[in-house]
Amino acid sequence: MYLPLEKRYLQSSRVSFHRVACSRPKLNRACFGQRVCEGYSLKKEFILGAEKKVQGLRGRMTVANATSDAVVVEKKKPVEKFRKDYEPVPYTVEEVELTFKLGEDVTTVESSMAMKPLNVNGVAKSVYLNGREDVVLKRVSINGSELEKGKQYEVASDGMTIHADAIPKEDGWTLEVVTEIKPQENSLLEGLYKSSGNFCSQCEAEGFRGITYFLDRPDVMAIYTTRIEADKEKYPVLLSNGNLVKSGDMEGGRHFAVWKDPFKKPCYLFALVAGNLAMKEDSYKTVSGKDVALRIYVQQENIGKVDFAMESLKRAMKWDEDTFGLEYDLNIFNIVAVDDFNMGAMENKSLNLFNSRLVLATPDTATDGDFARIEGVVGHEYFHNWTGNRVTCRDWFQLTLKEGLTVYRDQEFSADMNSRPVQRVTDVIRLRSAQFTEDGGPMAHPVRPDSYIKMDNFYTVTVYEKGAEVVRMYETLLGKDGFRKGMDLYFQRHDGNAVTCDDFLAAMADANGEDLSDLAKWYGQAGTPVVKAKGTYDAATKTYTLTLSQSTPATPGQDNKVPVLIPVKMALLGQDGKPISLRLRGSNASPSDEMVLRLAKASEDFVFEGVESEPVPSLLRGFSAPVKIDLENQNDENLEFILAHDTDPFNRWEAGQILGRKLVIKLYEAAMNRQDNETVEEAAQNAGGVSSSLVEAFRSLLKAQDLDGQFRAYAIGLPAASELIGAIPEADPVVVHKVRSYIVKEIASRLRPDLEAAMKENEDAPGTAYHFSAAECARRALKNRAVMYLASLKDDTISESIFKRFKEATNMTDEISALAALDIAGGKHRDEAFDLFFEKWKGEPLVLLKWFTLMAESNQEGNLEVMKKLMDHPSFNIKNPNNNYSLFGGFSRSAINFHAADGSGYKFMADAIIKLDGINHQVAARLVAPFTAYKRYDAARQELIKKELERIVKKEGLSANVYEIVSKSLA
Repeated sequence: MYLPLEKRYLQSSRVSFHRVACSRPKLNRACFGQRVCEGYSLKKEFILGAEKKVQGLRGRMTVANATSDAVVVEKKKPVEKFRKDYEPVPYTVEEVELTFKLGEDVTTVESSMAMKPLNVNGVAKSVYLNGREDVVLKRVSINGSELEKGKQYEVASDGMTIHADAIPKEDGWTLEVVTEIKPQENSLLEGLYKSSGNFCSQCEAEGFRGITYFLDRPDVMAIYTTRIEADKEKYPVLLSNGNLVKSGDMEGGRHFAVWKDPFKKPCYLFALVAGNLAMKEDSYKTVSGKDVALRIYVQQENIGKVDFAMESLKRAMKWDEDTFGLEYDLNIFNIVAVDDFNMGAMENKSLNLFNSRLVLATPDTATDGDFARIEGVVGHEYFHNWTGNRVTCRDWFQLTLKEGLTVYRDQEFSADMNSRPVQRVTDVIRLRSAQFTEDGGPMAHPVRPDSYIKMDNFYTVTVYEKGAEVVRMYETLLGKDGFRKGMDLYFQRHDGNAVTCDDFLAAMADANGEDLSDLAKWYGQAGTPVVKAKGTYDAATKTYTLTLSQSTPATPGQDNKVPVLIPVKMALLGQDGKPISLRLRGSNASPSDEMVLRLAKASEDFVFEGVESEPVPSLLRGFSAPVKIDLENQNDENLEFILAHDTDPFNRWEAGQILGRKLVIKLYEAAMNRQDNETVEEAAQNAGGVSSSLVEAFRSLLKAQDLDGQFRAYAIGLPAASELIGAIPEADPVVVHKVRSYIVKEIASRLRPDLEAAMKENEDAPGTAYHFSAAECARRALKNRAVMYLASLKDDTISESIFKRFKEATNMTDEISALAALDIAGGKHRDEAFDLFFEKWKGEPLVLLKWFTLMAESNQEGNLEVMKKLMDHPSFNIKNPNNNYSLFGGFSRSAINFHAADGSGYKFMADAIIKLDGINHQVAARLVAPFTAYKRYDAARQELIKKELERIVKKEGLSANVYEIVSKSLA
């Protein structure tokens, strides 16, 4: 499953060019038009009704017995679950036959489960089936005989227990459960629900229990046969997992379809879709010659927006065959785009469900970033067919086993399809902006958590992004061939099973004859390790000694940390900027230009021999481990040398980031100690301002024709505000923003001719058609980086030029970049541009997400009042997760307004979280994320945020999702 886009960025600041120009998870800004998109928006009355209904359920959970009599059950206090308590189920499910009778008011679900003893040792044991308070239990039977409630089974708010004396003694028996549900009232978007008039499902992690009573855990794997019955006119398309085995008409204008998945799977991979959908079909011939039908289903008006997603799917299938020898295993692969979806996408076997913003794209409605993200996410979900479906996780604590591994695979796929250096930089920006923040806050947890209250809260950047970095360390240590050998053994051993992270590590170690026990420590230890490095050159002996030490700060529940295995890829650069040949004392390895050092102890010395002159160290090349590194006595001259000469693209970018971070910290300290009559900008200028050497380094990068244009766009950028705040104790986020803005403006002023030249050199020739390719994206990225820099000058001539660019843009990448630049530039055209954008795109809900985000992210003074109006905007739908992520997630990235000194921004966000918790627990919980880092801010803001957290946690009927995050933040 792919994380919702804003989950990766809620704690980030709107400072990255890529996130603006490429619409990376968070854009949009202000004006109000007529009501639009009636099919997309829900009526306000329905939303309020759903909110009241869910709140009522929380206060008095009602569960129906077999005769539908209501029983009031007191709401349980949230219970923490622990990995150490894992036990196999006493009975497992071999096969499941499901019948869905879809109705407009009530849907009936009939489930027949072939049960088999697994862990009973000849003694009958009770069976616990997970359920949910909004699932009405109608009947429970074993081998055709109905059970008696109170005597043979008991029902609670969250499940049903079948007593041991009701369980047959034979090896196999059939359990039948009949339930009723109301998908149209399911605002949680977990289980079976309706979106845009269509039925659809989302069962990961624990949504299946919202459909029927079941052993809802990933280690229960069964073969599923699903029969769907529905009104043929309203729901002509009926889809589920596997292959279609039968379909036909029924009486009363209804019809049916029967699907069977021949592969065992856990219930979280179950999927159902029924609706009036258009379909785009293509095919793919696998490496063995099998023809696979590829189909993408969308609403009729969107059928022209799926071509790129289809081509991405075919590229992913070919890449997985070529790279890992993995071939698709069924005859059909379906994708369905859904408007209302909590996550990004879901890998249900043969029936992937996608958030519509990750499928639909045309040049005029989607940016370069949207296209790249669609390609990556389509790949991610397809790759899950093997890393997640064929081999799944034993329990949810092992989530990174499938998600970390699959994120690594989608990153490698995207790198091969586009620019590898740019992909690596974007991966690290995401990791540092969001995951390093998470690692340093109250929600810090290992990639394999030891406990949770709500599993939904642990679909995190730690599990996904840091988990991918852990997988990448296997490849760094073993090499690509060794990693492939480990993957082959992993599938050979575990195909068709639910396994653990330890099983993956064992396969990697055994396939390569390696001891990887020190690498295993990454799975159980939270926090970001800090590596300190010190280099000493001895001219007499011509040796260079590199001393590396590591430490990890304490995190909640883990005060004492142990050393982990950290692969440090490194080189030593000679005076000509080229890597010198490395000979490591005590090593039998042949001399090489680059080497991977294994730091497994608290401190180790590595001595290189035959070093003719003092070198410049290039450490952690390619970001070989998810750590922070501090090289003692690394001066600006060395950093500028690396920026100009290093052969490792990542470290060239990193050198610029370090220079930028050092400058921001220096000027921030000056601003915080400024005189009463000094502005932040004056204090920064009086402290030395921006050095000429940094400006010249950026000028050289801007003109470096040998470098990829998109890489150059990143290389001349400053670190994200969230990363800067993490480097400054008790930071004032508004001052950080102002200092950073000052630096951007100074660089723009001194590089203006060069920026204008870069903009001109990368313009489209009149009539040029949009094309998504690495080369074209690079050209647009550099051009729009120049536009953003120039906008900071707030010059009337430049504003006119950007407004003209906005009106004449022929693709969404250039149009949204110009709009974002106009927000920064301000002036008379800003509001006009936002009005024009809305009027132009008010019929395109996905484009309006960008508008909402840019509006919310704005650092215009007083934008909070605009936010309040946007909540009542006719195009805003509070029940739609994308709308909430765009509006509230965007607002959390506005330094000026979210972090307003009077706390008004925090109060607004807390009010929104409380309201949303009455509609969708998962969305509300994700929006708490910006508050979890409050201890990084100055004392006054800490108190203001703490006050709002305390107000949230005291709210009666608070969901377990929100309770867990808020209570841990306050601990």
